[in-house]
Formats: sequence, structure tokens, C-alpha cells
Amino acid sequence: MRVGITGHRGLSPEVEQQVRQLLEEAIRELDATELVGISCIADGPDAWFANAVLKHGGNLEVVVPAEQYRESLPENHWPVYDELMRHAAEVHHTGMTTSDSQAHMAGSEILVGLADELFAVWDGKPAWGYGGTADVVSYAQRNGVPVRVLWPEGATRE
Repeated sequence: MRVGITGHRGLSPEVEQQVRQLLEEAIRELDATELVGISCIADGPDAWFANAVLKHGGNLEVVVPAEQYRESLPENHWPVYDELMRHAAEVHHTGMTTSDSQAHMAGSEILVGLADELFAVWDGKPAWGYGGTADVVSYAQRNGVPVRVLWPEGATRE
């Protein structure tokens, strides 16, 4: 089972805790020996998912949206990013240089193309900018990839 992840970054600590629990529960339902998690490993749900996949014995594939992607992430996330990259069984690149919304969407399109299912940490609302979670969910749906929304009941984004 090949599962991709997309989701909102910058969640409150309370929502983060709930989302981490939802991710753990969803991953536990899958056979770890057959599980391949696909992630861009950004801070937030991407990295939480990747860590949970590895913790449960699955394999990790990473999609790098742009050569400058790591540097565009918060500096305090770099050690987590680097550690997850060391555990990646395979790394996919878009070939783009600048880490912008076009590169992020291109990376998400590759991710969706590799996945049998997409987990979406999504509040159900439109994207705040091109390439956001809603755009990735819409792309997956248009391409016949099932989407499982993992969002805590009553939670909101800040």
C-alpha cells in the first residue's frame, strides 16, 4: 500500500496533538510490511506522517519539490528533514530549482501519482494559496486517487 500525505502546516499545539493521533491510528490500520509512505517531509503533517510510517516499520519515499526546498523550510525543522532524508528508501525530484508554489504543486502531483491513497490533514476549506492542501486533494480526486481526510472534529486553523 502506497500512501501519500498532504496537510496544513502551522497548526496549534492542541490540533497538532490530535492530528498526530489521527495519523497514528490511520497508519496502524495498514500492514506495515506492505506500507510505503510518500511525503515531501515539510514541517507539520508531512514529517509527522513520515516518522509514524518509519516507527511502524514501513518504508519512506520522499518527493523534493525544488533544489532550494530544504532552505525554504523553517531552520528549526532542518534536522528533522535531514534525518528523514537519511531514512528515505527512494527520493523523487521535480527538477525545479526555486521553492515556490508552482514547485510545491509539482511535487504534490508527483506524490499523488505515486500513491494508491492520499491522507489529507485538511479542514475542508479552499487553499490559502496555489498548491495548498485543497488543491492537492482536488488533484488527487481528479486523478482517481482515494483521499482520506484526517481532521479533528471542531478543530480550526490559526
